Amino acid sequence: MRVNAEKIPLETDQGIIESEERRWGLPLREVYKHGLSFYKDKDGKAMHLSYEDKLKLVAYTQQAAHGPLDVTSASPLGVLDVIGRDRRAAWQNLGQMSQIQAMTGFVHTLDRLCPLFRPYLEAIQKDMESKIQEEIIKEREEKSHKDLENRIILEKEKQQCNKLTEDQQVQRIKDALNVQSYDQFLEYARQQFPGNFDQQAVLIRQLQDQHYQQYIQQLAVDERLAKSNISCIEDKENIEVTKDCNSNDTENVVDSKAMQTTEKPEIHDYNDESREDDGESEIDDGLPAVEEARMWTRSEVDEFKESARANGGMLTVGHGETVTIRVPTHSRARSICWEFATDHYDIGFGLHFEWSKSTTSEVTVHVSESDDEDDGDDDDDADEEYTIQNSTDPEVGSGKRVQNTPRPLVSLIVPIYRRDCHTEVYAGSHTYPGEGVYLLKFDNTYSLWRSKTLYYKVYYIQ
Repeated sequence: MRVNAEKIPLETDQGIIESEERRWGLPLREVYKHGLSFYKDKDGKAMHLSYEDKLKLVAYTQQAAHGPLDVTSASPLGVLDVIGRDRRAAWQNLGQMSQIQAMTGFVHTLDRLCPLFRPYLEAIQKDMESKIQEEIIKEREEKSHKDLENRIILEKEKQQCNKLTEDQQVQRIKDALNVQSYDQFLEYARQQFPGNFDQQAVLIRQLQDQHYQQYIQQLAVDERLAKSNISCIEDKENIEVTKDCNSNDTENVVDSKAMQTTEKPEIHDYNDESREDDGESEIDDGLPAVEEARMWTRSEVDEFKESARANGGMLTVGHGETVTIRVPTHSRARSICWEFATDHYDIGFGLHFEWSKSTTSEVTVHVSESDDEDDGDDDDDADEEYTIQNSTDPEVGSGKRVQNTPRPLVSLIVPIYRRDCHTEVYAGSHTYPGEGVYLLKFDNTYSLWRSKTLYYKVYYIQ
């Protein structure tokens, strides 16, 4: 049986490939592969083709797979194999058609015979485009995630470098200060602990740390003086005052710088807590002179904690809080002593003296959310009595209010510094400046989430 093949325009294979790709949106070989799969899956189900159409499609598949038929090498057919003879005849009728032309003929014939083939290809094309788009999005996300990780790593490295740089600057300052004061500190340590080299080393380290802290404080004072100097220069209302401010502030800055770099500090400045901060000394104006406190440290932390706990000297300083222990002076004592330690972490400590006569001799504990003494007295303002002068309104009054009970004055003895009292017991003493109340402040306002367990003892010395 002779079957006429589908006529294909005489073009080059490359031209056919490009033309079919533009038509289907997919490479010709991909279209042929999907068409062959569609034919095998849908034949007899979604489409029903005639015998002649099936012979055409089979002939195209043989030509596309093996090329033109070679009768001499083909296997012989049986006498009763009618279908085999018809298929071979259809294949032979394709002549010297190329494999590309055979693929094209198969696709065109299948598209003509089955209308479902084109939607089938379009669905495959959309699925492929969706997968390609997903791959592109996935690659972008992976690239973005990788870039973010790289930025995080670079930021951490930058922060680590900055931290190392700051630590190096601090260490250089400490080294310079230690070189300046080591001989004097060593001589003092030998006087305090003759022959005990371990205690001498501990004392020298404490003195050096206090020297560094006071140096940083002095830098802050210089910065405030410099800002004050700038504000005086910008003041155009009083030229004479401006000149005086500039000259005075400049002399102060020069004097403070000379003190930091050339003069050697006296021993008592680092062994005893001093009150050199100009801003704090303003509250002492008009008050009697107050001696400096004596402070020292000792070991046996565990033994001290057990003893303090047994005597009820244990409390918790919450995060962001300041605990003030009020200790009135005793009529038969001449000085106060204190000792304290903590578990695991440091805490701020400072000492003030309130010039007021206490109505009780008991030691009391007060908790506030600030280390400022004024904040702790805010609640007391509601209980203070006022006198209304020149009042005409029986409910409000038009005159001014006069406070009958002014706040007591307070002297600063020991500024609040963070103490490493979790490694050793901090102790100190102070001679009574007069009758009043000592305020032992334990500051934990710098800690945002960690509370501190405090062990303390307070006693008098006659």
